[in-house]
Amino acid sequence: MKMTAAQAIVECLKAENIKVVYGYPGAAICPLYDALLDAKDDIKHVLVRHEANGGHAANGYARISGKPAVCIATSGPGAVNLVTAIATAHADSIPIVCITGQVNTDQIGSDAFQEADITGAAEPFVKHSYLLSNPDDLPRVFKEAFYIAGSGRPGPVLIDIPMDVQKAVIDFKYPKSVSIRSYKPTLKGNFNQIKRFVSSLEKAKKPLICIGGGVFASNAQKEICELAKIMQIPVITTMMGLSVFSDDNPLFFGMLGMHGVPVANKAVNDCDVLFLVGARVGDRAVRAPLSIEKTTKILHIDIDPAEIGKNIGVDYPLVGDAKLVLQDMIKLAKPMEHNDWIEYLNSLNKPDEFVKMPKGTVNPREFMFKLSKSMPADTIVAADVGQNQIWTATGYKFKDGGRFITSGGMGTMGYSVPAAIGAKMAAPDRPVMVICGDGSFQMNFMELATAIQHNVPIKIIVMTNNRLGMVRELQTNGYDDRQIAVALDGSPDFIKLADAYGIKSCCVTDDKSMDKAIEFIKNTDELCLVEVVVDEMAKTL
Repeated sequence: MKMTAAQAIVECLKAENIKVVYGYPGAAICPLYDALLDAKDDIKHVLVRHEANGGHAANGYARISGKPAVCIATSGPGAVNLVTAIATAHADSIPIVCITGQVNTDQIGSDAFQEADITGAAEPFVKHSYLLSNPDDLPRVFKEAFYIAGSGRPGPVLIDIPMDVQKAVIDFKYPKSVSIRSYKPTLKGNFNQIKRFVSSLEKAKKPLICIGGGVFASNAQKEICELAKIMQIPVITTMMGLSVFSDDNPLFFGMLGMHGVPVANKAVNDCDVLFLVGARVGDRAVRAPLSIEKTTKILHIDIDPAEIGKNIGVDYPLVGDAKLVLQDMIKLAKPMEHNDWIEYLNSLNKPDEFVKMPKGTVNPREFMFKLSKSMPADTIVAADVGQNQIWTATGYKFKDGGRFITSGGMGTMGYSVPAAIGAKMAAPDRPVMVICGDGSFQMNFMELATAIQHNVPIKIIVMTNNRLGMVRELQTNGYDDRQIAVALDGSPDFIKLADAYGIKSCCVTDDKSMDKAIEFIKNTDELCLVEVVVDEMAKTL
């Protein structure tokens, strides 16, 4: 079938069942946008207000839909603005396909207007990238891009397409399959090693499972919960693994790490077998890996062999897809009891106690606790980065069916609002909440217009303390309280800002207004904003 390469791109997206794309047009990507106009009944285009937010929105969509999502930008500054979103997706293993326009083929390397070497700039942060110089390669490239993004360890793939290539006429036929000689992810785990895993867990007196974002990537939530239940093994998570287990599950003991809960960190130090599932145990999860290696047998499943043993020594490594490996483990697993170990961990748990805050402010963790008790079980929570992220991770109690998304590996401020827009569009029937600080909100509040334009009713909570709170806390604790460049003086009145956008809003300054605001959040089906005033010296924990 003869068509332009731009029209062929649209056909590729249809073949991959892409229903929505996030982007920002410009001259070098106009041929594709012209073709998208003819496909508006099949593919919805969402105009974001900044290119990076197109990548973050695709990120949120991909996390909830479980399949690669698409963002689009023009050449030069448009493409370069995407790099932060690409790096964010890379750090958390999120499958997105990024399509960028490029100057004409004969202009590449000439410093033409809005020319940037985006494949070079993004190279450290992509699973793979293409500079598409031959239009006839387009169907194969797109088929490969979606396969690479969504298979193995998921991640971002970039396709950079010169404007003249987009205009070229090709004979289009979309491939039915992919064959890449150098890319063969290992999915099925070695069965002998799986038997060693099960045997080690059976012999352990104090076994512990630590799960990360890889459990979501492989859709292995059901399997890990079943294995833990059969073998009665306590579970902790990294930040990226939060919400796999509900907070009321008797086997769940919270998030570990420098911002984690004490019982989870104590469990890591005291266990005799540590079973890592889809978790890379980075520096914020385990501060002293060598001491754990000496006292603990460590088992590690990951689909990416480069992650196994990278941050912590491993006794038994296993490369494979977590879902498939866990299914095999469940077949071998015998019912176990570890009552003394679980009772010991329960004795370390302390009831939630909330310190009274200065007049005109509220305790942020108390707000999170009450909010989580009120919201439906299937609520999706998109947290930003900073103190608000930690208050959410440690204070919000996820129920069975809930989901937590955030920028964990890269720690990208400004992630939450666009990611929530993507998440809501992927799951329109589920409540989606944003939790951000007043610093991070000012990096993304232009996307309020995107939510309004495309009728995406997310619920936005802005934790306001007029500070870059996490940095302020670091300066207080580590630099003799020598505060610099953390005061957010000059910030707008967020309630008036919401009113300017025509968004319903309210402000929380005490217990009474807290309860009223939570009812407002729970009961409204419209786009709304709630400002929660927090003391400027509030701590993360």
